[in-house]
Amino acid sequence: MAVLLDTGVLLRAFDKDAKERDEILKVIRTSWQRGETLVVTLQNLAEFWNVSTRPKDKNGFGLSPEVAARRLRTIERIAVLHIESAGSYAHWKRLVVSLKVLGVKAHDARLVSVMLQERVSTLVTLNERDFDRYLPEGIVVSSPAKAAAKF
Repeated sequence: MAVLLDTGVLLRAFDKDAKERDEILKVIRTSWQRGETLVVTLQNLAEFWNVSTRPKDKNGFGLSPEVAARRLRTIERIAVLHIESAGSYAHWKRLVVSLKVLGVKAHDARLVSVMLQERVSTLVTLNERDFDRYLPEGIVVSSPAKAAAKF
């Protein structure tokens, strides 16, 4: 089984004050122990960098590029990077047109399109409801708490 870790999950895995951190670390640790593949996309990593290096007064973490780069290397050690392809673009286009996806929600469709192309079954996210429209595609969407409770 392959599990995509959404950007908010990645960010909170490093945030010692995040209430979801223990559950996120349990999901990561248990997935690894079970031999499941943890997955990220370029979009996740770009968003991770954006929030990590954005100033705190602009709703970011205010980290230096050096610290953000160390965190990226940690993610790269635990997760496989799936890059978008012509196939995932075809899924994305079908999704946004058929579901009438608007504005920023097109980013969620990008994640789902990579999941469909690469046969990633599960998404762990803090924003489950954002992905409800994609459930008929056969993906499983879970919060860190729900995913941790399954272990």
